[in-house]
Amino acid sequence: MRAAVLTISTTRARGKGEDVSGPALVELCVAAGLETTHETVSDDRAAITHALIRLADEAGMRFVFTTGGTGMTRDDVTPEATLDAIDREAPGFAESIRQESRRHLALGILQRGVSGLRGRTLIINFPGSPKAIAESWPVVEPTLRHAAETLERE
Repeated sequence: MRAAVLTISTTRARGKGEDVSGPALVELCVAAGLETTHETVSDDRAAITHALIRLADEAGMRFVFTTGGTGMTRDDVTPEATLDAIDREAPGFAESIRQESRRHLALGILQRGVSGLRGRTLIINFPGSPKAIAESWPVVEPTLRHAAETLERE
């Protein structure tokens, strides 16, 4: 199964810092047996939407996992960009990530990530911190094989 990790990061895209959430999510994907690529895009709604569409339609990824841009600052536009890219919502993933985040940190409730389908690609927004990703991944990972099988059906 092929997956892409898309890091949404203004500082990384401007060369001002090293993002660690993307590589952390890539490690988890690889450990789960996913053939994984990693890209970074700035906190720009159109750029994020374009990257999601390209990874789903042109690159044919089964999964696209974003990290970052799901908070409440003005440039946190990953959920809106994801909604622009998907055909249908699959809210259980985002709801479960939010619920798990809330178990670990009261502020987890502020996470605005969404999840949905574009064609045969599942797109899931993860929080932008390695700690939150490590806490969220065990909720999502056990469902991936079945999700992939379902997406492949006619």
